[in-house]
Amino acid sequence: YFFQTDVEICLVGGSCKSPIEKFWNGSSPIYILQKAVNNEESDSMEESKPEEALFAPELLPKESPGPAALSVGRAKQLVSLYAMVQNPNMTHLERSDLVVLPPLWIRCDGSDPEHTCWIGAEPLQAGKKVTGINIYIVSCDGPTADKNCFASLRELKMEHKRRHHSSALTTKGFAQYELFQVAAIEDTIPTEDTRVESGNSICVDMTWDHVNEILEPPPLISAATLNISLKPGSPRSLVFQLYQELQLLLALAEGLKTDVIEWPEPAESEAAVELIQEFLTDLKKQQDGGCVSGNESEREKIRCDTAAVDSYIKSIFTERGDLDFAEQLWCKMRSKCVSSCQELIDCFTLVIKSLERGEIQPWIQQGSSSFLRKLIQQSYHGELEGISLKGTAPIQMLFEIGLDKMKKDYVNFFLGKSRSSLLFQDYFISTSVDLQEQVHRVQKLHHMLEIVVNCTALLQFRYENLFSLAQICLKYYKENPLNEKHVFQLPITPVLVKKFYQNEYPEIWKVEISNENGPKRVKTVWELSTNPSVEHMTSNNSGVFCDSTVHGSSEERLYYITTTKCSQVCFL
Repeated sequence: YFFQTDVEICLVGGSCKSPIEKFWNGSSPIYILQKAVNNEESDSMEESKPEEALFAPELLPKESPGPAALSVGRAKQLVSLYAMVQNPNMTHLERSDLVVLPPLWIRCDGSDPEHTCWIGAEPLQAGKKVTGINIYIVSCDGPTADKNCFASLRELKMEHKRRHHSSALTTKGFAQYELFQVAAIEDTIPTEDTRVESGNSICVDMTWDHVNEILEPPPLISAATLNISLKPGSPRSLVFQLYQELQLLLALAEGLKTDVIEWPEPAESEAAVELIQEFLTDLKKQQDGGCVSGNESEREKIRCDTAAVDSYIKSIFTERGDLDFAEQLWCKMRSKCVSSCQELIDCFTLVIKSLERGEIQPWIQQGSSSFLRKLIQQSYHGELEGISLKGTAPIQMLFEIGLDKMKKDYVNFFLGKSRSSLLFQDYFISTSVDLQEQVHRVQKLHHMLEIVVNCTALLQFRYENLFSLAQICLKYYKENPLNEKHVFQLPITPVLVKKFYQNEYPEIWKVEISNENGPKRVKTVWELSTNPSVEHMTSNNSGVFCDSTVHGSSEERLYYITTTKCSQVCFL
């Protein structure tokens, strides 16, 4: 909506991302006021329905040229109007009913000496009656590495006391450290640009009481929470080969839905049909008690296919030595990358003919409901039914054996020797849902694997921490759809990750000063951050080391300084 031609009013709520979430932790819808860049669409906006306004494009910060800010003087004028409308003592306004409006936040251009970037107003209520209003002033400066620009804690306390006439104060500290970039494992750490692009991060948030000085390190008694956001698919991932295997499974699942499949390029020159023929010949010789072609290392490679990951991380996997015929068949086809439907038909034709002639009687595990397993069971009695490899039948057969194998691979890793199998049996390995839903749940298992493996390798987590993290991931994915951007949170003790941050600068450091007692519970928050807290007042400089981002660097870090002051006005 537009007000007096120069002000654009946006109602932000629901799923819309709030631009002031870093300064205000309320959950209700809010008004965002900013400078109207143009009003060509004002007529259509005025005619729109209120519920449509909640999700209009104007509610989100514009990417180009960006949200426009009002002058500080204009913002103060608008806040005064808002406060007057909310004041029940303003009887001359002749209102029939006093409606409590959502909180108001105004973008400011920082043109005043304090560089004010936001002014906010929030009604205070006692029941349905408005008793006062909180006024917020947010100012931003920087970036700078000059600590002489930082306020001292003593100065901040004195300023708070002066504004609020309070004698007893409490202080609370907060620090956030990025752990992913400082983990000392060679060739597994993305650069700053790569990390931002991929969205991967492992950081720790710490809070503590009784702050003594600006930028003080968090004490070991702090409350700490690990925040983990890792999106699968990075070639540097320690389980990237398993991710590639999952991609083949997903391509097959998509092919079953659309009757079209994009086959990957063959990884090796040897044809998959030749490899399957060799595999069947070896199996026949084994059953006949003869010599087996090939070498032991090739069979060991298949037997340990579950652990086909980077050599550094291989030790944390429990190797599966129980791959049955169908699983070995999947490994062979995957390793040579079947590159066409005809090649897939030729491979299964070889298998079916060997079963029909009784040349092989392969072992296969119980619990699978795949079509190939049924054929193998029938071959034990020499009663194979008519088999058609037309249409999507061969894709379905390969998909089923791949799905069965990958389920066992992931469960084998998560369970190990623990007794928590019921966590999987009722959901992640259930066969009571359709195949598409089953592969969707396998995707969830892989995302959980990425989280747990990276925390093991990068942070050297022990069993008890991994178990707690796995429980958090399991609970989330039993209740929510796949979300590779989700941030998993794990409460930890600071000593667990101290060695990763003790010589590093924090990404965010802030102190919160508040009244210890009294009717007015107001606070002042002073914050340092490597990234700007205000998107409409960004700088060309970025919050990184001046010369280097190498682990252990002693270079000063550039910080933005953000101060949030709150004052309370009571309507007497």
